[in-house]
Amino acid sequence: MSFFARSESEVELAGARLARQASASLAGLLSGLGKSRSDLAKAMGVSPGRVSQIMSGDANLTMRTLAAAAEALGADVEIKFSPRRPQAAQCLPVSDEEPLPSYKSNVSLR
Repeated sequence: MSFFARSESEVELAGARLARQASASLAGLLSGLGKSRSDLAKAMGVSPGRVSQIMSGDANLTMRTLAAAAEALGADVEIKFSPRRPQAAQCLPVSDEEPLPSYKSNVSLR
């Protein structure tokens, strides 16, 4: 299996995990700001039901949705990539010329 050839179920699981991480980060930001889901809905100009979908972690969150939530709260969204496990780097072609760069991975709303 090539590096980019992943099964659909693996991609679905990774997407669901990423959505849950983003939702948890957003919930933490809301709590830290002392704001409610209703406050977020008003600031985003969406229904409380839409905010519930976003916060459920099950929604297929788009970059635009994450950006809208961040803008409504005066926050930034950071997306960074890095290998999850050491063997993930083994899937990449390695040259004798230069080491592979390392990247940090997390999704956070600040």
